[in-house]
Amino acid sequence: MDNFTFFNPTKIEFGTGTEQLIGQHLAEHGIRKVLLCYGSDRIKRDGLFAVVSKSLAVHDIQFVECGGIVSNPVLSKVREAIGLARGSKVEAILSVGGGSVLDSAKAIAAGVRHDGDVWDLFIGKAVIEAALPVFDILTLAATGSEMNNGAVVTNEATREKFAISSVHTYPKVSIVNPALMKTVSRDYLVYSAADIIAHSIEGYFTAAVQPRFHSRLVEAIINTVIETTETLLVNPDDYAARAEFAWASTQALNGLIYAGTSGYSYPNHMIEHSLSALFNVPHGAGLSVVIPAWMKWYHGRNPAQFERFAKNVFGVTGAEQGIAALESWFNKIGTPTRLSQLGITEAELPATIENVLGNAEYFGVADIYTRDVVATILKGAL
Repeated sequence: MDNFTFFNPTKIEFGTGTEQLIGQHLAEHGIRKVLLCYGSDRIKRDGLFAVVSKSLAVHDIQFVECGGIVSNPVLSKVREAIGLARGSKVEAILSVGGGSVLDSAKAIAAGVRHDGDVWDLFIGKAVIEAALPVFDILTLAATGSEMNNGAVVTNEATREKFAISSVHTYPKVSIVNPALMKTVSRDYLVYSAADIIAHSIEGYFTAAVQPRFHSRLVEAIINTVIETTETLLVNPDDYAARAEFAWASTQALNGLIYAGTSGYSYPNHMIEHSLSALFNVPHGAGLSVVIPAWMKWYHGRNPAQFERFAKNVFGVTGAEQGIAALESWFNKIGTPTRLSQLGITEAELPATIENVLGNAEYFGVADIYTRDVVATILKGAL
């Protein structure tokens, strides 16, 4: 195990009814006015907006609405919200929604406190030196954004999907009530499962130093996701399964499973970001296509870990059997495993490859993911 510093300042408020506490948490931080970010009007139709509004009012906290944040959040909306936040002189950003809303909230929070264009923070032209405090009420478990400092946004003009991270962009308080997630569609449930698995396996398979303890944590997360996904597909109202799914999602990307590991990369996310940026496919759906194709190309580089995965997750023997079992499970739950299922054809591969090569530079793995390698992986996903 390598030396590490583990720092995670986010307070998690987990359980039923916890969304009613948002006003109290904001007040405890001295916040008097927030930018309330959300996606669709679903939070108004299902009553969550009213609950949040009431909690804010009880604590004399004003809010300015910023709705319409889309899945695969976009830079233009972030820029618009930064202007709104500045003009309204808000003191914090409150995200009510899933990872896309929360990622946008983090970017907005950093952008408000940055003198230049927020995109400069994504491409390394500037460093995040401050951010407005971020709070959130989570309505979909997938990205782990509720307990990490990362945010991913797509620049529509350049068709680049890049990320920021900073000590300043951790949420102050994240409210996770699994009951708020029971209306998540079947499609987004299975896409979320793929996303959580992707977060878990990136280091598990690619790390040069991967402690056995961390491998066991990853396997526990994946096994929990598999079990609870299957339960929720049969009974979406199963709170116990919903709660374990949500907490597994948080654990997959709050830094814990990467503490003490080293020499790892995020190749599945690197490749998928191009699919989202170019074709606006749901992130988890893109990942479930990329993962099996990448695994088939990569497994010879770390055969022992792939054999471990096969045995401890699916109870089969051999790397190839483990890969086949995961792909079969993706097919079973109904998340895509082929580019054709996303509407992406072979004719579109050249442009996709070019975009991935740009990501490989950005992720610092261009020496491994050459044009030929990327082409091999993507052709294997057709």
